[in-house]
Amino acid sequence: MPDSRIPVAILGATGAVGQTFIRLLANHPWFRVAEVAASGRSAGKSYRDATRWIEGEMPANVAALTVTLCEPATITSPVVFSALDAAAAGDLEPAFARAGRIVLTNAKNFRMDADVPLMIPEVNASHIGLLPAQRKVRGWSGAIITNPNCASTVAAVAMAPLHERFGIRTVFASTMQAVSGAGYPGVPSLDILANVIPYIGDEEAKIEREMQKMLGIFLNDAIVPAPFVVSAHANRVAVEHGHTICLSIGFEQRPTVDEAIAALREWRGADEVRGLPSAPDVPLRYRDEPDRPQPRRDVNEGRGMTVSVGRVREDPIFHLRLVAMGHNTVRGAAGGSVLNAELLVKAGIIARGARL
Repeated sequence: MPDSRIPVAILGATGAVGQTFIRLLANHPWFRVAEVAASGRSAGKSYRDATRWIEGEMPANVAALTVTLCEPATITSPVVFSALDAAAAGDLEPAFARAGRIVLTNAKNFRMDADVPLMIPEVNASHIGLLPAQRKVRGWSGAIITNPNCASTVAAVAMAPLHERFGIRTVFASTMQAVSGAGYPGVPSLDILANVIPYIGDEEAKIEREMQKMLGIFLNDAIVPAPFVVSAHANRVAVEHGHTICLSIGFEQRPTVDEAIAALREWRGADEVRGLPSAPDVPLRYRDEPDRPQPRRDVNEGRGMTVSVGRVREDPIFHLRLVAMGHNTVRGAAGGSVLNAELLVKAGIIARGARL
């Protein structure tokens, strides 16, 4: 019986995020990994021979695929998941969009472009409304949809219900980011063991500029950014998976601790997302325990797609403070892109049974 699922290609398939895409898509009900692409060093080899697999078992059907170059001429899948480094993404991703492909990317290059959605479906599903303008202005039949920086994702999910109800005015964020966020082989062991590295290149700037767009409103075919300011510190810590963020927040309408906790508990995000294959039952879980969330205990909540929040309390400088944590390579990277693609299928932008 022929496979009726939509064929997809993975760009940068041999790297850490590319491997996460393959794990998440291995038994996906709507998509099948039909093509894997990487640099010229890997092209022509089997995926098994080209890849140093990091976690679990490599899916057998993908292991046998031949790695191709990251070029539209060599790839036939209508949907492309990009795990490319920013240095390559800037040229390659628009080339795929011009060739009619739907590109869902983790790269930073196009996140802040006015006509490109920066998507967390539960937070801003309406932002897919940018795509008609993107196609018209750029003259292509495909599209680029971005997902945010992994730390920004965790913060935005935690902040969304509070911003919706009370209006955020100012944010101070300090991150403790897992080593898997640096890719593979990532941070040298002698740099990170028994250590904290208080610098991650360009990370603070991403956090400070992305959240306003994500939490903005779609109005008159454009995004009106949320009118708050963010100050961020980014730190790398000796944790495998799970970015933790300490947030102090000032509001337009100051909530009590109990009001804020109620808003967090009740929030389920955009209705359109419920029931999608990768959507967790609860996108945000509030933890009552005084010492949670913790990456070791909470990172795989909702198959890695749930953001955990705890320790809401008054702040002596701002209004409230809290701790948020989420899986950086699942919710904050590959899983976020897969959920974006599922939303596009539901919206009819990616057609079921699509082929080129």
